[in-house]
Amino acid sequence: MKMMMKMLVLVLVLSGVLSVSADSQHEDLAITGCSDSDGEAMYALDGEEKWYADFIKQRGVEPQPDFIDHGSYPDPGAYQQAVANQQICRGNLKNSRKFNKDMPLEKDPPSSLVIYPRDDVELGEKNHLLCHVTGFYPAPVKVYWTKNGENVTEGTSINVPFPNKDGSFNQISRLEFIPQLGDMYSCTVKHLALKQPLTRIWDVEVKQPSIGPAVFCGLGLTVGLLGVAAGTFFLIKGNECS
Repeated sequence: MKMMMKMLVLVLVLSGVLSVSADSQHEDLAITGCSDSDGEAMYALDGEEKWYADFIKQRGVEPQPDFIDHGSYPDPGAYQQAVANQQICRGNLKNSRKFNKDMPLEKDPPSSLVIYPRDDVELGEKNHLLCHVTGFYPAPVKVYWTKNGENVTEGTSINVPFPNKDGSFNQISRLEFIPQLGDMYSCTVKHLALKQPLTRIWDVEVKQPSIGPAVFCGLGLTVGLLGVAAGTFFLIKGNECS
């Protein structure tokens, strides 16, 4: 019943297109979503977000790095079409509220929150911290970053909510940073179903090469050489006495 309620709201508020090619086995997903104060338009290929509409900055965004082939999507009118679809979506949302006015809103808190660096940490080298939150419903979540206890907004970004197979959502927030030893970062998530925000902490650590085996081998070699030297000394002394 829980899953059916989620899917009912999802179908009415979000319109998605899913296609699978038998020849190349690729999966496309297009989502249009809206609320009274927010909207979403996103295109994904094989589970990777390729394009989304930023209705605040009024432009389309391709979140993939520059070195990745972005292909021919989207077409030049994709953002304008996304804006037009928002009007249709809000009309559908208004009708769905009338139809489901007595149905309580299903709310699920995030089931998982993790924070980790995108690349191996090297002091002084630019990197990204990722805060991945999943299992929540409805979307979206709000994510806040801190560095050494101070709020950070510069260099932060967040993708649009991405649907999971069970009807819940996941989102990833990113923080661009330069690792310095001793710095501590935190990612805090707020959601309608949470009584208290969730926070995860990450501090800068650099892996040091292990010296245990080298010391052990060096010590063994030293003891071996001492044994040979001692044996040679007693052998010479023995010959002198005979």
